[in-house]
Amino acid sequence: MLSVLLSLNLSHLGLWASGLILVLGFLKLIRLLLRRQMLARAMDSFPGPPTHWLFGHALEIQKTGSLDKVVSWAHQFPYAHPLWLGQFLGFLNIYEPDYVKAVYSRGDPKAADVYDFFLQWIGKGLLVLHGPKWYEHRKLLTPGFHYDVLKPYVAVFNNSTHAMLDKWEEKVREDKSFDIFCDVGHMALDSLMKCTFGKGNSGLSHRDNSYYLAVSDLTLLMQQRIESFQYHNDFIYWLTPHGRRFLRACQEAHDHTDQVIKERKAALQDEKEQEKIQNRKHLDFLDILLGARDESGIKLSDAELRAEVDTFMFEGHDTTTSGISWFLYCMALYPEHQSRCREEVCEILGDRDSFQWDDLGKMTYLTMCIKESLRLYPPVPQVYRQLSKPVNFVDGRSLPAGSLISLHIYALHRNSSVWPDSEVFDPLRFTPENVATRHPFAFMPFSAGPRNCIGQQFAMNEMKVVTALCLLRFEFALDPLQPPIKMPQLILRSKNGIHLRLKPLHLGSGK
Repeated sequence: MLSVLLSLNLSHLGLWASGLILVLGFLKLIRLLLRRQMLARAMDSFPGPPTHWLFGHALEIQKTGSLDKVVSWAHQFPYAHPLWLGQFLGFLNIYEPDYVKAVYSRGDPKAADVYDFFLQWIGKGLLVLHGPKWYEHRKLLTPGFHYDVLKPYVAVFNNSTHAMLDKWEEKVREDKSFDIFCDVGHMALDSLMKCTFGKGNSGLSHRDNSYYLAVSDLTLLMQQRIESFQYHNDFIYWLTPHGRRFLRACQEAHDHTDQVIKERKAALQDEKEQEKIQNRKHLDFLDILLGARDESGIKLSDAELRAEVDTFMFEGHDTTTSGISWFLYCMALYPEHQSRCREEVCEILGDRDSFQWDDLGKMTYLTMCIKESLRLYPPVPQVYRQLSKPVNFVDGRSLPAGSLISLHIYALHRNSSVWPDSEVFDPLRFTPENVATRHPFAFMPFSAGPRNCIGQQFAMNEMKVVTALCLLRFEFALDPLQPPIKMPQLILRSKNGIHLRLKPLHLGSGK
């Protein structure tokens, strides 16, 4: 009898649970439909490319060449067009400077529909925070990018680059092209480990290499999730193989960060070690974070500390890896500009084998070439915002609060109404005279406005030192059999790597 009653109770419980799930699912669907209606109504006045009944534009932008597909849409629909990832997530995709200024001169938060996907990985760091908390963290982190802090990093960039170039000396003996992207990534991570955590000159450990692979995996999985509407729901995503792989990679990244922070905190408990850190010529990024206090004297919590370190480690090495790799590709593609850059850096360096802080400001032509490569191949090709208040655009159209914005930096940088002959590599676009007459929101490799990239000076300094040393040591040429295939993966990568042929020059190598 008892077993029958228990069976009936379990049966009723199962029915109640099923009914509750159905009701919650139905309510979720109603909420999604109402939100879709709001987003669609907001973008009524913006014509755009046709959408798939289920996938929206997701199938189009997942195809190889998706970046150039958006550029073709930008030619077809001036200013902006709707961009749907599935049926329930719709952005106004913008790529015109006045439209960009209307949104990015304000402090609207990042679009939670996209950036909440980052939370499991990098937590609530500067990238995803908004409001007073974002302002507080920005203020606490700004001293970490003061020029007095950045100045000693030039020696770090020199050392890490020389190690990479020595590795390339070995590779060129095989007399064939090779993919430079992975080596540049390891070099950028090595530099960042030294700048962030004060690591010595021992190079990357096995743990560091595991971290590099984990971050590479995370960026791929994140891009797939953004573009696959069926993965937008957390519950569904964590049940998939991709979701479980994402969680494993997150754990790998967190273990690495936690261990480094734990070691530094332990060192600070030791008086001799503390004295050694204080007597160093410069503080590293972690020192600054550990010492940061708000106006009330409160330090960052352990969770906040890890979030900021994870954010800086991701943004600081992946974006510069992309920028440096695509710059070297541009140099191989345009040998006349490569020669001119090399002449300039040879003149600056003289008989030295490493650059100093004061040399960076003298790299005029190299800097213009870097900026032109950042225009054609922006390391972060697309970013997203959610409007906290209505916005009125220059052509009279508007969007209400709550609308989602996608800034397509890649398409903005190829907007032919702003950049004549936009596909042509022309460093003279960045002479002081040309910059002065151009719209201030036409060139945005580091975003713009109050939420611009806090580490842009760090990134530019690293790019100058690394690329200058590369050009001194090698001549770069294309491999016509393996042209790169552009692919957005949070940052701009190549689907098949960036394969170049290198010829040793033994200029400025110290040999």
